[in-house]
Amino acid sequence: MKKQMNIENITQQDKEENKTGTEIGLKADTKAGGVADKEEAKTHKRYMRQALTLAKKAAAKGDVPIGCVIVYDGRVIARGYNRRNADKTTLAHAEIMAIKKASKVIGDWRLEDCTMYVTLEPCQMCAGAIVQARIPKVVIGCMNPKAGCAGSIINLLDMKQFNHQVETTRGILEEECSALMKEFFAWLRESKKDSKIEGK
Repeated sequence: MKKQMNIENITQQDKEENKTGTEIGLKADTKAGGVADKEEAKTHKRYMRQALTLAKKAAAKGDVPIGCVIVYDGRVIARGYNRRNADKTTLAHAEIMAIKKASKVIGDWRLEDCTMYVTLEPCQMCAGAIVQARIPKVVIGCMNPKAGCAGSIINLLDMKQFNHQVETTRGILEEECSALMKEFFAWLRESKKDSKIEGK
């Protein structure tokens, strides 16, 4: 029997809440570069916390903990979390789920006035969907060196060959987002080890 993942003590919200954008490693990787101001950093953290809450839902269901929210006109209009294992489809990534919901709310496939917040750097499928949806801004929690396509392996969000480029901000609540991923995979390895022992 699989153990349930304990995700209660992963984040350090009280400690992080009082940090400025610079202290949490906020890097505004926009086309012009630069660092976001404190007010913007505070807004980014608020929405990223909501994405983290969704990521924990994914972890509780046995899926890789990735959460996503899409903001329009100062309010969250769509939420999504990774359900690839739960739904048994490669398409059930957090960003795709959120994009589908946001399009229904807006009434258009173009999400030109929206900002996406996602706990992990998007993969090639999700980065492509972001470009196709014409989302202008994406805020990322932690990077994904092995599969990320917003700067790690390739930056599909800022390719001049496409007719749309995306402004990205990286490193929002990076430690919390990264810790959640590490905790999940540590739990997964332990769970598989226990399953092998029980099978003997």
